[in-house]
Amino acid sequence: MKVLVTGGCGYIGSHTILDLVSKGYEVVSVDNFINASPVILDCINKITNKQIHNYNIDLTDAEATEQIFEDHPDIKGIIHFAALKAVGESVEKPLLYFQNNLNSLLSILKNMKKYKVRNLIFSSSCSVYGNIEKLPATEETPIQQAESPYARTKQMCEEIIRDTLNSFDLNAIILRYFNPAGAHHSGELGESPINPAQNLVPVIMEAATGQRSHLTVFGDDYPTRDGSCIRDYIHIEDLADAHTKAMEFATNTNDNYTIFNLGSGDGVSVLEAITAFEKTTGQKLNYKIGDRRAGDVIAIYANYEKARTLLNWIPERNIDDIMQSAWTWEEKKQQLF
Repeated sequence: MKVLVTGGCGYIGSHTILDLVSKGYEVVSVDNFINASPVILDCINKITNKQIHNYNIDLTDAEATEQIFEDHPDIKGIIHFAALKAVGESVEKPLLYFQNNLNSLLSILKNMKKYKVRNLIFSSSCSVYGNIEKLPATEETPIQQAESPYARTKQMCEEIIRDTLNSFDLNAIILRYFNPAGAHHSGELGESPINPAQNLVPVIMEAATGQRSHLTVFGDDYPTRDGSCIRDYIHIEDLADAHTKAMEFATNTNDNYTIFNLGSGDGVSVLEAITAFEKTTGQKLNYKIGDRRAGDVIAIYANYEKARTLLNWIPERNIDDIMQSAWTWEEKKQQLF
């Protein structure tokens, strides 16, 4: 089965390609490298001994996107990662986020309809829930006001997909995942954004290696157990496995729209994550407490029982595994970039 992975050289996309290939899928990638490096293709090749063909195009370009479908009429499924994703940047540049994230999805859906590609796995986010009143979040948790334009684009994309279901034979799986982190167990692939890191774990790595002078904890006065925000960190290999399982599910289910939460089920505060890093690596981290950051929710973590039941998916790694694998990759990355 041939699968198109958009954003295939990004963090989650590249690890999902590894998982797909390991389970016998043929993969085509599209990535325009605005926040990824072509070196990632070499990393994938080194691990899998397969050269993945990547289209260096902007998915908002409908004509260029259609060429992929012309070249590969045997594509049976699409995993759509490609999107801008920095919460802080989205607050500063909302129009850019609406333009990119909505139009790239529309381009994909138009071509799926024209070329009769039925199966779509959409990369959504726990940010669609907003500041919820009851934890953990389930798939039935009411959607609250988005806390950032990035989160709103994910809410809107989910609605676009739902509204599209009746217009052609589309089977959509929405994966709302929490905070991907860590690196591949080989040490040959991990998170390597071209733009300044925004997510906590790569920021920790940069602070630990001196690439930034310190880490800022954005607020210690939230109503949480230690005052810092709480998130659900999910190991990238567990997350990649869930995407492959979701594609298998999509090709066999009679439901045309299914939502899954993907998380570890445990909340970890920013300060607890720092402690986990120091404990597993033996490195002391320089950090300071700063003001709250616009767009951040207070606390969120997942109930993944639905994914356990229907996808037979259970996360196998914890925050210590995340920090150890990320540190191994960070040391390797210095030789590549």
